[in-house]
Amino acid sequence: RLLITFLFCVEGALREPLLYLSLYFKQHRQQYYDLLQSVRLNGDWEAWLRFFLTGVEETANQAAQMARSLMQLAAANERRIQAIGKAAGSALRVHRLLQTQPIISVAIASKELSLSPPTVTAALGHLQKLGVVHETTGRNYGRLYAYTDYLKILNEGTEPIR
Repeated sequence: RLLITFLFCVEGALREPLLYLSLYFKQHRQQYYDLLQSVRLNGDWEAWLRFFLTGVEETANQAAQMARSLMQLAAANERRIQAIGKAAGSALRVHRLLQTQPIISVAIASKELSLSPPTVTAALGHLQKLGVVHETTGRNYGRLYAYTDYLKILNEGTEPIR
C-alpha cells in the first residue's frame, strides 16, 4: 500500500506522499481482500483497478475538502486575531506556526519564531482567550497548547472501525 503512494510520486502524479489510501482500504477491508483474491485466482485486474481508482478519487476528494476546511478555519481565526489590536502581530506568528505544528510548547514556539518566552506566553494567552488554542497539560511549567479545531479536522474519518 505504501508503495502505491511512492509510485505516484515517482511518476509525477504527486509531488509529496500525501495520498493515504490505507484508510480507504481499511474501511473497505473485505472488498479489498476479495478483489485481491480475485486477481490472484482469476486475473481480474479490471475489478481491482476500478476499486483502486475509486479509492484514489475518494481519498483525493476527502483530502481536498480537508485542505479547504483547514484553510477556512485558519482564515477565520486570523480575522479574529487581527481584531485584538497591538498584540496581533506575535499572536498571528504563533497561529501560523500552529498550522504546521498544531501542538506546541512555549519553548518550541519561542525557538521556532525567535520570540521571547514571555512574548509567546502572552500570544498563547490571547489565542486561548479567543478559543483558538487550549492548554492540554494542566501544569504550570512545560505546558502544551493544542490547536484543537485544527486537530479535529485532521482527525476526521480516522475513528476506529468496528
